[in-house]
Amino acid sequence: MSAPSRRPEIRRRRTRKEKIAQLRKRLGAAKTDADRTRVTAKLHKMAILSPGQPLMKEG
Repeated sequence: MSAPSRRPEIRRRRTRKEKIAQLRKRLGAAKTDADRTRVTAKLHKMAILSPGQPLMKEG
């Protein structure tokens, strides 16, 4: 795989990783139930798009 074709993939992964970190941080700081459920829904949506390790601890 050449560098030009790999660059978008690397950028996608980096952006996704940053977004997940931001959402996890926001989930930890969430005060109300509504905030928690909204952030949790966003994390679940991102988790559905990519198989592998779960983004959140279940429970």
